[in-house]
Amino acid sequence: MSPPLRIAFITMHACPLAAPGQGKSGGMNVYVRQLAAALGALGAQIDIFTRAHPGAAAPVEFPAPGVRVVHLPAGQPAAEPAGLFPHLPQFLDELRRFQAADGGAGYDAVHSHYWLSGWVGQRLAAELAAPHLVTFHTLSLIKQQSRAGETEPGERPQVEREVMAAAQRIIAFSPHEKDAMTRLYGADPARITLMPCGVDLAKFRPLDQAAVRRRLGLNGERVLLCVGRMEPLKGLDLLVETAAQLESDDELRMLVVGGDGSGGGELERLRRLAREREVDGLIDFVGPVAHDELPFYYNAADVCVVPSYYESFGLVALESMACGTPVVASRVGGLPTIVHHGHTGYLKSWRCPEGFANSVEMILSSAGLQEKMGEAARRRAENMGWGQVAAMAEREYRALLAPARNAV
Repeated sequence: MSPPLRIAFITMHACPLAAPGQGKSGGMNVYVRQLAAALGALGAQIDIFTRAHPGAAAPVEFPAPGVRVVHLPAGQPAAEPAGLFPHLPQFLDELRRFQAADGGAGYDAVHSHYWLSGWVGQRLAAELAAPHLVTFHTLSLIKQQSRAGETEPGERPQVEREVMAAAQRIIAFSPHEKDAMTRLYGADPARITLMPCGVDLAKFRPLDQAAVRRRLGLNGERVLLCVGRMEPLKGLDLLVETAAQLESDDELRMLVVGGDGSGGGELERLRRLAREREVDGLIDFVGPVAHDELPFYYNAADVCVVPSYYESFGLVALESMACGTPVVASRVGGLPTIVHHGHTGYLKSWRCPEGFANSVEMILSSAGLQEKMGEAARRRAENMGWGQVAAMAEREYRALLAPARNAV
């Protein structure tokens, strides 16, 4: 029997305990927390190193068996990710100090999340003589190609390129992301492993729709749902334009769940657009919702719409499918690896509100199609639970260890 693994997760800018949908918190926070917990359930010891921030309950927290979250000072606690690059050396020094005070035990591997963490993780792994794995979650060059006007810190593309060149393993969510890494960054495809995101199948599951609608104060409306931070890259303007193409009657209601990642400007822009298109009466901007409450919204919806310009994976689509709710999504990033076009929902190649509206109305107009797609969506999600993803990650870690470390 192989000894238990001891892994350092680096997630400098995004605490896995932060509530998704608030500020910049989103799918990456969920990914790190759930993957660590699932690895802990397999017997691994996971230390997650993140930045001290407002709202942190304690310097060290224990969210799941085998998992510690360690908050380290680096820059102003409320600083935005775009301004954190100069504080990476301080974060690395604080991590070294914590490790020394903790007894100096090393790690079998270092797994970094996002480009800022990749800078830290590459140096930590070299000091420990441990393999370095990196999951970028988003890539600057893809974001900039996906939407005109998208800006990123000037250091980011070069740091991403350097981390890819040095890491022992790069984790990509989809073939699209792997192709971008090799084509745009010159990464070695032999060191890129495809590993999907996962979903909590016990939490995100089909529920009685009538009951959850009563819980949410909904009646007999047809319900469309969109979940995610309000920022331009999420493409919520297309959602508003789509609403304007649908039959605007009293039986239609569109729920937008998520906080404003831009500090208020994006929400106001969307409200203004809704008024201009005369659909402001159809759209409810719900605001952030606790992650444990999201299954009620997915189950209350007839269709979940994901109109993003770019999604490295598309956790919202997977959560919706796990709840048995069909998805209409942009054909971008990792979404085609989740949504099976014509079976679990529809993928749209063009950012055209008429096309989105047509696909939404096809599902809304046929209870049989909605039920069939919902059942297929749940079956698809059942192959993507966190237990399966954690088993894949554990195999990657062990494959990079020296043969002696895996000896019985």
